[in-house]
Amino acid sequence: MTDLASRRGRVVAFDPGTVRIGVAVSDSARSMAFPRPAVAAGADAAARCAVVARDEEATVVVVGCPTSLDGAERAGALAAREFADQLQLVLASDGIVVVVHDERLTTTTATARLREAGVGARDARQRVDGAAAAVLLEAWLAT
Repeated sequence: MTDLASRRGRVVAFDPGTVRIGVAVSDSARSMAFPRPAVAAGADAAARCAVVARDEEATVVVVGCPTSLDGAERAGALAAREFADQLQLVLASDGIVVVVHDERLTTTTATARLREAGVGARDARQRVDGAAAAVLLEAWLAT
C-alpha cells in the first residue's frame, strides 16, 4: 500500500450523503481543512467529485464512511465504500489515491461548531455539509 503520509500535496475529503456530498480541502502542508461548496449526490457524483479533486490538485482523496457507534457498517457505509470505489476508478489514471475513513459524528460535531460560532439555523443547514467534510478531513490529517 502507498505510504500516504509521504505523499505531498493537497487532500480532498468527501462526506457523502443522499442529497449532497460535503467537500473540504487541505492546504498543501496538510495542516488545515477548508470547507468547499457541496456537490450534488446521485448519478455521476463520482465524476463530479473527481473534477473537484483534480481542480484542487489533490494527491489523496478521503471518503467518509458512516460507521455506527458500535462499529458496524450498515447501508450508508456500504454506499460510501461503493462511492469510494467508483471514485478510485475515475481517478486512478491521475495517480490520486482514494481512502475511506470513519466519519461517525462528523455532522454532529460540525453542527455544534457552527452553533458555537454563532451561525444561525438556516445558514447552518447550508454550511453543515462542508463543515462535516472539514471535520472528517481534520480527523484523517491527525492520523
